[in-house]
Amino acid sequence: MILCEWKSFSTDTETYTLQAFEEAVEDEFEAMMYKGDEIPTVIWTSNYVIIVKKFSTLTTDIMFEKIPRNPVCE
Repeated sequence: MILCEWKSFSTDTETYTLQAFEEAVEDEFEAMMYKGDEIPTVIWTSNYVIIVKKFSTLTTDIMFEKIPRNPVCE
């Protein structure tokens, strides 16, 4: 499911509101995709596609992998 409005989510250590997320990635939110989980799998911003990766099987700690939306190819 793709949402065009922010839906706050939490990990074991942090709650991500729209303001906290935008400060963390230094870009403006546009949309997010959920795949039946409480944490989004992909978040789109103005300049990036952000893959939300879980890096622990015991806790819900996550990291954001920023990929440029329109990379410049030479």
